[in-house]
Formats: sequence, C-alpha cells, structure tokens
Amino acid sequence: MLNHDEKRDYIRMDVDCDITYKLADSSEVSTGKCTTLSGAGVSFIADRPFDIGLAMEVSIMPKTQITPPMTAFIEVVRSVKQGDGSYEIAASIKSIKGN
Repeated sequence: MLNHDEKRDYIRMDVDCDITYKLADSSEVSTGKCTTLSGAGVSFIADRPFDIGLAMEVSIMPKTQITPPMTAFIEVVRSVKQGDGSYEIAASIKSIKGN
C-alpha cells in the first residue's frame, strides 16, 4: 500500500499535457493545458472562466504514446483567475467516455 499524506480518495498527479474542452451542449472546442489529474478530478488552464456546476467534455492528450488519450465528462468545481490572465479550472470527473 502506498503511504502518502494526502487525504484524498485518489492521488493527484501533476501533469503537463494538452487538453481540449467544450461545453456539454456545444460543438465549439477550445484548447488548454492540463495541470493535474486524479481518479476523481482534473484541473487545467483555460483562457476564460467557467461557472461552478457547468458540465463539460474534456479530452486529455498525453505527450507519450504509452498512455492513451482520455475523454471524460466533468463538472466545474472551481475557476480561479491566474496572474497572467488565464484561469485555472478544477473539475470533478463524472464519467469516462468509452471508445
């Protein structure tokens, strides 16, 4: 068993890879940078804020082919403006989209 101080159900991993995102009811796709990922959530950098509770679809594209891309349906839980004018979006993963 892993021994870690974090009191979460899943360990959060720092990542640095591309992500695409869109509102659940939209076909307009935007790109950003995924910053953390866990079994229950994801955070990424976007160019605009999103309301808490908003449903979105994201596709995470790892930099290596060892890890396959993942598409998930998420719900926004936090949107924080960063010093450079971008926004850190934190979301809970509601489901993983199958192939």
